Amino acid sequence: MNVLIVYAHPEPKSFNGALKDLAVAVLTDEGHQVKVSDLYAMNFKAAADRDDFLMLDNPDFFKYQLEQGHASKTNTFSKDIKEEQEKLLWADFVIFQFPLWWYSVPAILKGWFDRVFASGFVYGQRIGRYDKGGFQGRKAMVSMTTGSPREAFPPYGMDGDIHEKILYPINHGMLYFAGLEPVEPFIAWTPARDEDARIRYLEDYKKRLQNLSAIPSIPYHPTVHYDEHHQLKLEYR
Repeated sequence: MNVLIVYAHPEPKSFNGALKDLAVAVLTDEGHQVKVSDLYAMNFKAAADRDDFLMLDNPDFFKYQLEQGHASKTNTFSKDIKEEQEKLLWADFVIFQFPLWWYSVPAILKGWFDRVFASGFVYGQRIGRYDKGGFQGRKAMVSMTTGSPREAFPPYGMDGDIHEKILYPINHGMLYFAGLEPVEPFIAWTPARDEDARIRYLEDYKKRLQNLSAIPSIPYHPTVHYDEHHQLKLEYR
């Protein structure tokens, strides 16, 4: 299997870095082909702007989504975007490794999604979205660390339900929207506070990586389960 790891942490010696390094080693040992996009090491540009395109369809009025569609048709994305899109086309499985910052992904990773998950490339009128998105047939997994303990993230926890309030916008709104099939996330809760826990997390992650194809997928409704008003049909509620 071809596995792409999109890694977003500024410190190579961090626990996120350890999880990334472990993934590379274990997946390689298992016979997978692995590529890594180390966004901080690459100095990946997070801001979406005019420089993302080699030529503009309408230089007089800049509309980012329309320019993405034009660049998808004409192959005129900037070099850094094209390189990441080529990695996605190569990958069968994508792992996103990051710390949870302000209830979401780090800004550099959000910029990666903004710029790389382009209109006309992963979604659009000709492509579709969700189960019809451009990357159907591929899987993706979130692997992340938290600063708050597990007890803070259940439905009635202080930080909110991590699956519905925090991970849903990522797994459903980004990954599944693009056609990827999200699998159950790997979460390391407050690893900075407990060395024994870090050792256990590395062991657990190794076991998961050794059984990549067996990780359960997150069940989301396909687009046919919704009506013309984008509402879930009664029979599926």
